[in-house]
Amino acid sequence: MKMTCVQVHNIRNWMYRNARPIDLARWQYHFENGSKENVLRCLSAYQNKDGGFAHALEADSWNPISSPIQTWCGIEILREIGEEDRSNSIVQGVLNYLNAGHDFIDNKWVSEIESNNEYPHAFWWDWKPDSTYGYNPTANLAGFAIKFSKKESELYKKACLIAKQAAASFFKQSEMNDGHLLLCFIRLYQCCVESDTCNLFDMDLYADKLLMHVKKSLRNSKLDWSCDGVLFEYMKSFSNNIQTVLDCNQIEKIAEYLFENLQPSGTWNIAWNWNDYAEEWLISKNWWKAYGIIANMLFLKEHNYLTDIIK
Repeated sequence: MKMTCVQVHNIRNWMYRNARPIDLARWQYHFENGSKENVLRCLSAYQNKDGGFAHALEADSWNPISSPIQTWCGIEILREIGEEDRSNSIVQGVLNYLNAGHDFIDNKWVSEIESNNEYPHAFWWDWKPDSTYGYNPTANLAGFAIKFSKKESELYKKACLIAKQAAASFFKQSEMNDGHLLLCFIRLYQCCVESDTCNLFDMDLYADKLLMHVKKSLRNSKLDWSCDGVLFEYMKSFSNNIQTVLDCNQIEKIAEYLFENLQPSGTWNIAWNWNDYAEEWLISKNWWKAYGIIANMLFLKEHNYLTDIIK
């Protein structure tokens, strides 16, 4: 089972006709030998002067004001293209945003900010006065700060404290049904390893619990959420030993699902909806289709379901 030339070219044409510059740059980077510099140039358009990201980089919120969730989305793209340069202006901007303490309550960066309610958004990004916050996106943002900030800085010290608290919370959880939260905990672990910061909590126990939760999550995952990209990120994180987290037939089942549900236009359907802002949702839905195309094609490429036909 391989994707045909016609299918690939339909997908490619759809991307060139519909994708935002940031997602077209990501497509070119992964499949057409595009440059990392072009991705960074497009990404920088979503970064505000305070260093945080906004402007619907996370396409379910059109808020132009920086927020932790939008900033999480930005650092995910930095990881995606392998940006490791601490002196990069985008990286430094994120550190400035995190260090300034914006949207920081009870030692967590909040997942919804009040100004969300003033702009088109999905209902799950509604801000409420009585909102409580977990470690999405805090665990990921703390990991980024640990990896990229100077070890003598106050931000690094703050991030290490947050990491300890996040790990303590993680150790208590026997079930985890939030895939994005689990991915944030994965990122915290990866950043600690990558920065050689392995003395904050029991790394072996943490890794074992990650493996347990990812196995459960993949076993219970709904394939129609594959366009969200989280499922592929789980697999990529454990790619050195993929059989430890997947049943032997699971990759094939996912690939079969993707082939069966690829639309003639070259897209996959998006499984979620907003409750309000119908006109804006149609635009964001198209942005998500581009995001889903990249996530699904990366999965198919990783597991050899694509031939060398993207030129």
